[in-house]
Amino acid sequence: MRDKGEFLFTSESVSEGHPDKVADRISDTVLDAFLAADPYARVACETLVTTNRVVLAGETRGPSTVTHEYLAHLARLAIKDIGYEQAGFDWRTAEIAVHLHAQSADIAVGVDSAGNKDEGAGDQGIMFGYACRETPTLMPAPLYYAHELLRTIRDRRAAGDAGVKGLLPDAKSQVTLRYIDGKPVGATSVVISTQHEEELDQPQIKRLLLPLIESVLPAGWTPDERDIYINPTGKFVIGGPDGDCGLTGRKIIVDTYGGAAPHGGGAFSGKDPTKVDRSAAYVARYLAKNVVAAGLAERCTLQLSYAIGVSHPLSLYVDLHGNPYEVSEAKLERTLRELVNLTPRGIREHLHLNRAIYVPTSAYGHFGREPNAEHGTFTWEKTDLVPALKSAFGR
Repeated sequence: MRDKGEFLFTSESVSEGHPDKVADRISDTVLDAFLAADPYARVACETLVTTNRVVLAGETRGPSTVTHEYLAHLARLAIKDIGYEQAGFDWRTAEIAVHLHAQSADIAVGVDSAGNKDEGAGDQGIMFGYACRETPTLMPAPLYYAHELLRTIRDRRAAGDAGVKGLLPDAKSQVTLRYIDGKPVGATSVVISTQHEEELDQPQIKRLLLPLIESVLPAGWTPDERDIYINPTGKFVIGGPDGDCGLTGRKIIVDTYGGAAPHGGGAFSGKDPTKVDRSAAYVARYLAKNVVAAGLAERCTLQLSYAIGVSHPLSLYVDLHGNPYEVSEAKLERTLRELVNLTPRGIREHLHLNRAIYVPTSAYGHFGREPNAEHGTFTWEKTDLVPALKSAFGR
């Protein structure tokens, strides 16, 4: 994203009832079931959802008590919790097939520790972390508000708010913001497409959502009503997996930074912490957020790379985007390596990732969330490195 001039930037979000997010939720439900039974279980679960059908596939290694029948039961409960009791997708009647099998021995030998060999990365790849000063959570503003719109609708639906009566689980949002010299100053358009009951017409839906949009955006940011698009097709009754097939891992930009930062290409949901697609992306966000929170940068992009079976990262790269505070990026890279052990084992121990904490990550983004000490969730959002970073750079 540019630092100078005037431009528009757009990000989107999707609700927990979006077909791809239903798949992510089920995959993370499977992961949490295994980690609850054994913190060192191995899971790579992919889910497909379509009209009254759910298919789970992938590789696992864990206790035999986590049976296919039990996982099918948990998948059904996840669908119920999202709110699907529709003719084309119903938690009570959907056919659920589980095709999980043992993890490849060739992968396991590279990942497992043995003798003097530490745990290796579960795959090769590049992962990015990002943070900026645009919002209180140090996330890009377009994605932040796109998430907030849908999260607000979800919270009101869950509370039984009559103001959103008739709205159903599947929804998408899109927010375009105007930037001047790198700072957001207002929204130029907002899109919300939400599934709804047949008897709810479009004028009614607009009357429900226009005040909600104004309540979520900062004062003075709401665009003219002609630039607010609510259910642009005019009707959205058939939704969720009945309206569109869903797959795990298809919303990687929604899950991360809304396109404001690079993405290495790896998805998160359904993967245990030995998979650096997930754990290294989490620690990259953790490091970038702490750099910005320590006052060392207005924006920070951080890249890590790994090779399968190799414990230490092959590279760590930091970009401070113009670097107005004149911080040595080379020194910062060295300092971050000293502060956190960036091996797969080091990451999972530092961020306490070998726990059943992943279902809450499956909707509304993996980043920019409030860390919860009681439940141990979103530990990668903590800013506990700030004192050490300030000390290292004389702040």
